[in-house]
Amino acid sequence: MISDEVLDVYRVSGEKVRVIRDSLKENDVVGIVLAWDDEHLLIRRPNRNIVKLSRSYNVQPFKEPRPDMLGVQQDDVI
Repeated sequence: MISDEVLDVYRVSGEKVRVIRDSLKENDVVGIVLAWDDEHLLIRRPNRNIVKLSRSYNVQPFKEPRPDMLGVQQDDVI
């Protein structure tokens, strides 16, 4: 779970973050941190929709490359 201090840095700076929910890149939520509590996190997406997510998901700055969750390289897929 991401700490309150890190979430506060993201909120104050307005930095865009990526919330990784599973191994599919299409299911990531990208936006800015609005608020949080002990269990949930509120993210404002670029289209101004607000998404409520569990804090157990991985949160990282959007500018960092997305980690490979499957361990499979793109060249390995037929």
